[in-house]
Amino acid sequence: MGISTIWIYGEATNGSVSTTTLELITGARQLADTVEVIVHGDASALASQLGEYGATGVRSIGDLGDSLAGPQIASAIAGAVNEGSGPDAVLCATTYDGRDVAGRLSAKLDTPVITNVVELKVDGDRLLGVEPVFGGATNVTTGFTGSGAAIFLVRPKSFEADPSGGAAASVSDISIGDTGNTNTSVVKDRFVEETTGPKLDEAAIVVSGGRGLGEPDKYEMIESLAKLLKGAPGASRAVVDSGWVPYSYQVGQTGKVVKPTVYLACGISGATQHLVGMKGSANIIAINKDEEAPIFGVADLGIVGDVHKVLPQLIAALEG
Repeated sequence: MGISTIWIYGEATNGSVSTTTLELITGARQLADTVEVIVHGDASALASQLGEYGATGVRSIGDLGDSLAGPQIASAIAGAVNEGSGPDAVLCATTYDGRDVAGRLSAKLDTPVITNVVELKVDGDRLLGVEPVFGGATNVTTGFTGSGAAIFLVRPKSFEADPSGGAAASVSDISIGDTGNTNTSVVKDRFVEETTGPKLDEAAIVVSGGRGLGEPDKYEMIESLAKLLKGAPGASRAVVDSGWVPYSYQVGQTGKVVKPTVYLACGISGATQHLVGMKGSANIIAINKDEEAPIFGVADLGIVGDVHKVLPQLIAALEG
């Protein structure tokens, strides 16, 4: 009994495996006997890093050129499953590419996807996904009753990427089946977002601003404080929807999930949608003039006060 093999869709940029992929490997190695990662590009350049985190094998579909990864990765996995050489379960991170692969694989295998997963556990010979519902108010555990590969979309930060000290993973090729018209799209250009500090979902300190800031110009205080703390600026959905900052700044159920050492919430009331994205932080500090704000219910330290008075004093103290 138990899970024999888990395959993970591996994402990498410029020869470095994404943090979300390393998180999935860390979680999967505790659940299955064999953990393999399916990638495109130069698999040999990734084998050492993937093995260090617990992957036993790397399966490569080769260089895609300007083609989209989704159609070919999904076709390769589906082909292996249909031939009987596929895994018990497939894990994809909840990223743009991960969702693309999971959706296409679901269509090819005619099986659903368990999405928004924050925890995985084994029940006999089944893998189960734990997912929050009702805005994160409660969790439900979901599994598949039929046979075949189970597909899970796992939220970033559900596992902590932790090296196991393993040797480089073995590398092998995997064939791509017929992709039909799904593989006619090509990538014409790529946009890399410029950042001057740590990435929001990887920062040890995150300073987020909410509607309580009052106006767009006041968000500058959030960026200044984050820079002084060597952290990353974030925002609530209300601020993003108002156009003050880009969507990439959003923390919450429909934004990024963060688990920093310190999360500083400034002028954020603490709607459930936002709490889902940051309540796993080690230390939460909240600044809000409404002493009844829900954010204080999860805060380790609460400051009842006006952000327009508190933040300038914090910034001045750090600059001094």
